[in-house]
Amino acid sequence: MLHFGGREVGLRRPYRVAYLVSHPIQYQAPLLRYLARRAELDLTVFFLSDLSTGAYVDPGFGVPVRWDVSLLDGYRYIFLPAVGRRDRLSFWRPFVHGLRRHLKAGQFHALWVHGYAHHANLRAIGVARSLGIKVLLRGESHLHHRARSPLRAWVKDRILPWLLRRVDGFLAIGMLNREFYLHYGVPEERIFTMPYAVDNDFFRRQTAEAGPRREKLREELGLDPGQPVILYASKFLKRKRPSDLLDAYVRLSADGAREPAPYLLFVGDGAERPALQARVRVLRWSSVKFLGFKNQTELPRYYDLCDVFVLPSEDEPWGLVVNEVMNAGKPVIVTDRVGCGPDLVHHGENGFVVPVGDVEALARCLRQLTADSELARNMGHASQRIISAWDFQADLQGLVQALEYAVGRTAA
Repeated sequence: MLHFGGREVGLRRPYRVAYLVSHPIQYQAPLLRYLARRAELDLTVFFLSDLSTGAYVDPGFGVPVRWDVSLLDGYRYIFLPAVGRRDRLSFWRPFVHGLRRHLKAGQFHALWVHGYAHHANLRAIGVARSLGIKVLLRGESHLHHRARSPLRAWVKDRILPWLLRRVDGFLAIGMLNREFYLHYGVPEERIFTMPYAVDNDFFRRQTAEAGPRREKLREELGLDPGQPVILYASKFLKRKRPSDLLDAYVRLSADGAREPAPYLLFVGDGAERPALQARVRVLRWSSVKFLGFKNQTELPRYYDLCDVFVLPSEDEPWGLVVNEVMNAGKPVIVTDRVGCGPDLVHHGENGFVVPVGDVEALARCLRQLTADSELARNMGHASQRIISAWDFQADLQGLVQALEYAVGRTAA
């Protein structure tokens, strides 16, 4: 079924763009609405699956999720038909068809593909080329994310350059992603910055509205007034290393037995949560609290409440939660394996970048920020300033530049 969202009509001949992506994603829906309103573009989104449009079990969180923000309003979209089940995502699932017919009928100038980890995306690149449609690629890959198996790395190093030569323009989400393309032989002139951004206006508005209710939330959580709050908000997966944060927090204790002055809030869910909770029960500390999964409209309350945010991952393609909390004006601590770090976390200015697994370095940064409220506030202001330029307007600019390069300055 074909659906339409309103958009402003200005240019006589906008770029007709088809966007292929796995499923409706809470981070992307606001961007798609923004792009659909732009006169420069005539956008149609093609989804492989609709699994996220209702309640479903997110494999990372491990709990049923139903997003409380609109995923489909405001832009044109089509769910591609599939053979068999379409409620699971893997390289082969769902097995969709019909894209060639839509691309041919739509007379698109360009096909924008999100990633290459699904067979349908790889097929789509070939289909677009056979129809004379230019191909743009946007993905999350960076060199820290290279295949760990020597055999898989060998295959990737030989197959990936061949695939990338079939792409006309690359939409880099940040510095590490750009370096990835350059490493595999993509010429600099074919790479355009389309930063990984969130709906800055939404998160700033929501955190501003949460401010007057901050002390009420503190009271609901049983937090003493005036004590600093450290926040983790992500999935509880091994690669995100939430245990490193707990280890660093324990080092804030004066003697390893007494509770530290700051509170530590864990927001989210996943396989690692039970083990972390078991450790905290042994400590018998009430200063560490596990709050479970929080939806998109709930998260800004916790961003507003916290004094410092931490993402200690060892394998994080980007980390859009960092964008979100920076809009709340908070300092952030990430590891050198978090993809957004080189672009968004300026060490010593709006937070700190620590070596992955270096618990002592993480503890030092936590101690510094929770002991110096003025430093935390200043770094928070810097976060808000930095993220202001990392927005949907920059995404539009990068996409249009890529289209001008691949298609030409005047759409036909």
